[in-house]
Amino acid sequence: MNKNTDARPLGALRSVGPATLEDLRLLGVADVRDLARRDPQALYNDLCRIKGQAVDICCLDVFCCAVAQAQNPQLPYEQCNWFWWSRQRKAAASPANKSNPRP
Repeated sequence: MNKNTDARPLGALRSVGPATLEDLRLLGVADVRDLARRDPQALYNDLCRIKGQAVDICCLDVFCCAVAQAQNPQLPYEQCNWFWWSRQRKAAASPANKSNPRP
């Protein structure tokens, strides 16, 4: 299945529950194909703007998780969990990574 013909419902993606489905609806995400073309950071920024306040940063992790699954139906199981993306975000933001930038 490729992302241009992906007929999975948004709710079939791991880590996407009722609250995230509502957020995606607010953001105008129609289906998995649409989600595959979106940028998780832009979705998060737009959600904060729409809601008029900072949204829990874990929503960004859920968006990263959902977009990755939409782009790759064969995504490794571990990466289909939002908390995997939380660990990646936290590791990237750690002081150790900032003092030793990658080439």
